[in-house]
Amino acid sequence: MKTKVEGMLSKLSEVEEKMGDPDIVSDQKAYQELASEHKYLSKLKEKWDRLSSVESSIADDQDFLRTEEDAEMRAEIEQEVEALKAEKETLLKEIEVAVIPPDPDDNKNTIVEIRAGTGGDEAAIFVGDCVRMYRQYASSKDWSFEPLSFTESEAGGFKEYQFALSGEGVYRFMKYEGGTHRVQRVPKTETQGRVHTSAITIAVLIEPDEDEEVHIEDKDLRVDTYRASGAGGQHVNTTDSAVRVTHIPTGLVSYCSEERSQIKNRAKAMRLLRAKIADQQRIEKEKEIASARASQVGSGDRSERIRTYNFPQNRLSDHRIDLTLFSLSEVMEGDLDQVIGPLVAYYYQKRLEFDESAS
Repeated sequence: MKTKVEGMLSKLSEVEEKMGDPDIVSDQKAYQELASEHKYLSKLKEKWDRLSSVESSIADDQDFLRTEEDAEMRAEIEQEVEALKAEKETLLKEIEVAVIPPDPDDNKNTIVEIRAGTGGDEAAIFVGDCVRMYRQYASSKDWSFEPLSFTESEAGGFKEYQFALSGEGVYRFMKYEGGTHRVQRVPKTETQGRVHTSAITIAVLIEPDEDEEVHIEDKDLRVDTYRASGAGGQHVNTTDSAVRVTHIPTGLVSYCSEERSQIKNRAKAMRLLRAKIADQQRIEKEKEIASARASQVGSGDRSERIRTYNFPQNRLSDHRIDLTLFSLSEVMEGDLDQVIGPLVAYYYQKRLEFDESAS
């Protein structure tokens, strides 16, 4: 990994030089691409320099331990060494993910749609738990979290919840979250302590940008307005502000009742609808040009059961990469990198293996 990282970091001065080129500065798109690469390489250098510093400190402390005889001082240094080793392991994992080359879609705004599946009220409650988990994760990444629409459940949580994420690396880290997520735990309503199994589904969509035109004709839309209501039928307001938009040719539907303004709700519903249509178009295109690659690398089919959350054992299992962690409580607080990092590395390696075998 050292050779790879040093090779990547050798480009940093070249990127900085190009950013000072007047021709590049006048080309906004080219400059933004270089600025993004510069930021990526600078963060990698920061982690790499910190890793070198930590390794040096570990070596110094271990040399000191060879001659130190005072028991209290030895205990203090040994404790410091353990903390440094833990930091080293974290940095190595972060660098392993960071050296994966950026993808053009990495930073694109992403829309996440979570729906309750089997399990009734317990599934809806878990939707709420996952919304909170992703909100916490977004906060740790300095991403923007924007609710688009949701339907509350009488028992708590949500029957469905859609939100938009924007920020550096949003799609890079979220794209493998699509699929069926299974939860095993004792519901609050269970009096005999029996573990129930429920499921939710998650769809992860890229929000189309200006360069990706999604043509929607007004004649292909059916727009319905209705009165927004909360859990238990409690009216959020007394006007027909909620909007449901149906794209007749595809049958795709989106809705929004988050805002009190019908105009704002329609705008958000259209954002979600454009993302769904663009996603469908991408899937069709991938089927045409990369069916073999998709079957070997993994299609990210959202009907596939990808992960199990076992609360009694504090265990999380990602079935695609045979990953098992006994830190579910941390994950539910938003510490998702310990799951997502290995996924990003795994699928990148699978793509490399396929490309090498195809060449």
